[in-house]
Amino acid sequence: MDFAPYQSSPPETTRSPPPTSSPRTSADYRSWSPFQQPSPPPLQHPQPQRSWQPSIPGAFPGADAAREGVSEFDTSLGVRLDYEAGLAYLAFPPIGAILLLIAERNSDYVRFHAWQSSLVFTAILIFHLFIAWSSFLSWVFFLGDMALMAFLALRAYQDADTLDRYELPFFGQLATRFLDDE
Repeated sequence: MDFAPYQSSPPETTRSPPPTSSPRTSADYRSWSPFQQPSPPPLQHPQPQRSWQPSIPGAFPGADAAREGVSEFDTSLGVRLDYEAGLAYLAFPPIGAILLLIAERNSDYVRFHAWQSSLVFTAILIFHLFIAWSSFLSWVFFLGDMALMAFLALRAYQDADTLDRYELPFFGQLATRFLDDE
């Protein structure tokens, strides 16, 4: 047999077809599913937390039972996904967001919001150091910070059902880049 790296015909054409059933029934994984699932369409933008599902509910009977143990909504802390994502903005940012980045390993949705929260509120903390000379400006911006925290926590909580990410103009893109590089 010719195993050269550049062959005119692949070596698979000369092999015998795989057996239809295994003599060891305990190791035959093809018998787990009575249906054949189609392959998912190619993703335009890699989002590892999303999984492909058929567009027509009930089109593949038993598909929900086969995916029962796998969920993109699972977190490593055992807290609901929407609570954890909102907590990234409400748990004394940026310190709480950094602690959430350390503790959360499973959910890219929560990690995105923790990255965005830590980046945004670190920049806000530095900004507050520059305007510390004026107590009036400090209080005005502090109220604006509270409104921003509430808004971002609410959006993270609401969008957890569909795993849509609300990105702030600069910091959201930076958080996505950090998350993709992990």
